[in-house]
Amino acid sequence: MTLLHSDAPLPPALRGAVIALGNFDGFHRGHQAVVGRAVARAKAEGRPAIVATFDPHPARYFRADSPHFRLTTLEQRARLFAAAGADATLVLHFDADLAALSPEQFVADELVGRFGAAAVVTGEDFTFGKARAGTAPMLASLGAAYNMAAETVAAVADGEGVISSSRIREALIAGDCATAARLLTRPFTIEGEVVHGDQRGRELGYPTANMELGDYLRPRYGIYAVRAHVDDGRALEGVANLGIRPSFDPPKELLEPYFFDFSGDLYGRVIEVALIDFLRPEAKFDDLQALKVQMAADCDAARTSLSFRSS
Repeated sequence: MTLLHSDAPLPPALRGAVIALGNFDGFHRGHQAVVGRAVARAKAEGRPAIVATFDPHPARYFRADSPHFRLTTLEQRARLFAAAGADATLVLHFDADLAALSPEQFVADELVGRFGAAAVVTGEDFTFGKARAGTAPMLASLGAAYNMAAETVAAVADGEGVISSSRIREALIAGDCATAARLLTRPFTIEGEVVHGDQRGRELGYPTANMELGDYLRPRYGIYAVRAHVDDGRALEGVANLGIRPSFDPPKELLEPYFFDFSGDLYGRVIEVALIDFLRPEAKFDDLQALKVQMAADCDAARTSLSFRSS
């Protein structure tokens, strides 16, 4: 997958592409429909297919103090776009200059001028330009003046309504891993580097691979059955604490997976940890022995849960 940035020239071979345009955070079923349509159109017309995504997310740019809400990192999105058939990911850096562009300027200067788009595919609720003044119908009208086609894809819905990143966030905050996975078409996965901790897990006989949560949405604090992939290709299963570890002082927010039947050094490695099943909320224990008993029970519960859920 080619990862491109909007502050660098687009390679000539990728000009004239069909561009799927949106935030695509989470790359859920609705996003997949937009990108799928762009890829299909690009193949039919013999053009490259590019997925353009904004970074930082416009919501984060305008409300820097808002709670963490990301469902995917740029790297995760790029891999997902590649798996969907895109030739490249284009990162549109959302800054004051981009935010100030009128809809007309965004189409003329960016989509047509800078990127040479032959066609753009968006969701039907896509907005763009200063104060979000541009709409999907306006994109089609403006694009026509520059010989750039614009196509919209209808929202994807299930029995409970339109599939959206908001619904996925609500499910994760509730600890509903199954609903999140159904809407995403895969489990919610946190990717990060394994960092050194205070060795509490090792002292208890359950060494953990500590990970910081970064900009990810904070799912419900608690204990999860998890599956993981290491950057060297290893696949692991285990149980993880996600939260602030209330039995220890000072509180420290981490994702701490303990992997079954594994011994080795993961420090500095990048791993992806998929939240498969919420087992119980975080709890504070009066002594370490009580905590160890509960950890053993959590391991049993996680093994049972994972045995009923395909990898």
